[in-house]
Amino acid sequence: MAQPSRRHPGNAPGPWFVDDMCTDCDASRQCAPELFGEKDGKTVVLRQPSTEAEIVAATRAMLICPTNSIGVVGLEPRTEGLFPLELEAGVYLCGFNSSRSYGSNSFFAVRKAGNFLVDSPRFVPPLVKRFESLGGVQDILLTHRDDVADADRYAAHFGARVWIHEEDRHAAPYATSLVRGQEPATIREGLVALPVPGHTRGSMMFLLEDRYLFTGDSLYWSRENQRLSAFQRQCWYSWEKQAESLARLVDSVRFEWVLAGHGGRHHAPHEVLRASLSALVERMRKGESHADEGWRGIAW
Repeated sequence: MAQPSRRHPGNAPGPWFVDDMCTDCDASRQCAPELFGEKDGKTVVLRQPSTEAEIVAATRAMLICPTNSIGVVGLEPRTEGLFPLELEAGVYLCGFNSSRSYGSNSFFAVRKAGNFLVDSPRFVPPLVKRFESLGGVQDILLTHRDDVADADRYAAHFGARVWIHEEDRHAAPYATSLVRGQEPATIREGLVALPVPGHTRGSMMFLLEDRYLFTGDSLYWSRENQRLSAFQRQCWYSWEKQAESLARLVDSVRFEWVLAGHGGRHHAPHEVLRASLSALVERMRKGESHADEGWRGIAW
């Protein structure tokens, strides 16, 4: 629980606050960017919510926070049914981000061929019950070694297959299905694993129906600069390899959603995203600085 005694001094006055345990993962700011912002490497309340819609947004930010750093004094906002949050057509943001995955987002998709998770949220009753009501989880797709969190618990509960690249298998030794090499691997019709080594040796993206691109920590939408970007400071394997991996996607992959583990998500026409991806690759190859907002304060 967030501690009022540890309230960050940068918070706007009022009942909602962020304490100093925040790790600056950006998840809460994604849920309510008009209410929460960054100051001195921490998330703070920019202004207090004043409408019902803003209270709902602030409550989502509270639920998604992996360190339970967001609190509210004297109020008990309704939390039921706020997560998973449907983004479009059976594709959901899970919420309940895990500190074990450094606050990374995870996603859930409902499909006739089988429902799946991309990376893992915390294993919590509200999500488990909702997943059960929507038909369970048949596959868990892990983008890379860092965002595994409670995947083993979800796999055991639902009897799900677990997919990970062989280069990152040590993070999920219980995985049932391995992707090898750098060629795309079909998981089922309309769902493809795309190896993108760079952030880690075994980083992958997952493409659903040529529309939804689940990018893990390899690609995200910068709200600050309104463009696709990548995290150079948190590139654990090779920035050059990451540029090569993203370059391969420019002409080979069609997508209209960027659904990132860390960093912003975005929906736009394919042509807009393709142009932004091409421009990103060019910046990476030229060695331009990458210091976009979000995910800056985490100590690894």
